Amino acid sequence: MEQRENLTMKKRIVVKIGSSSLTHLATGHLDLDKMEKMVRILSNLRSQGKDIILVSSGAIAVGRNALGFKEKPTERTIKQACAAVGQARLMMVYQKLFAEYNQVAAQILMTKHTMINDISRENARNTFNELFAMGVIPIVNENDTVSTDEIDFGDNDTLSAIVTALVGGDMLILLSDIDGFYTDDPHKNKDAELISIVEEINDDLLDMAKSSTGCSLGTGGMSAKLSAAKIANASGADMVITSGDDVRNINRVIEGKEIGTLFKAHKAKDFNILDHIKTKQYPK
Repeated sequence: MEQRENLTMKKRIVVKIGSSSLTHLATGHLDLDKMEKMVRILSNLRSQGKDIILVSSGAIAVGRNALGFKEKPTERTIKQACAAVGQARLMMVYQKLFAEYNQVAAQILMTKHTMINDISRENARNTFNELFAMGVIPIVNENDTVSTDEIDFGDNDTLSAIVTALVGGDMLILLSDIDGFYTDDPHKNKDAELISIVEEINDDLLDMAKSSTGCSLGTGGMSAKLSAAKIANASGADMVITSGDDVRNINRVIEGKEIGTLFKAHKAKDFNILDHIKTKQYPK
């Protein structure tokens, strides 16, 4: 519990929510009740003087539902068309909800090129900082409409960690379809145990990670979440994985309550954000 007390002091917080946490499982429609609660929580944190970024998945899921696709499309052109429709609809909902709490939201769409190009990366950082100064809450997503295999991040877990590092965030919260990091897949092994705190990501933890959570909506499995933790921790930010079923977990994390899995920050002296982008996962 003592190791979580410092979470109450966090000033620049990135929250990531996935498609499976944003939509109703049965229909694929947006869970408006959950979104309203999350927006209220984020608005309240902003009112406390904290800088808030929301990394939100859901564009393709919303677009595919609007266009009548019952299954997740596999062709890139169809996914991009769904994203083009869905991103606009998703932001329309966010703008309306944040306005209810007198908060201004902004949209930032990114690709890997945004980060590997020195000029665009610095421009992105400056834009975030200017929005913070104005009291605006940036809503970030990958620019799926124009992204390609060569320039995409692949999942918003990784994107959220990259954004955390870019803006000098000190806290990353991943709202997931699982309530933390387990010793094994809890969906398959009833004896799997939740790990409360991870001091260091080692080979044993990597072996425990699963490549998929088995959800049809999301793209980031536990391996992606560990990758995100490595980036966030090395940049100097703590990261918590917790369940997105109850968005009030955001407050519980910030209040220092023992929930989910906390990955402790250990800022690397020679941290370079480019070192965490130009890997096998992200082709040059």
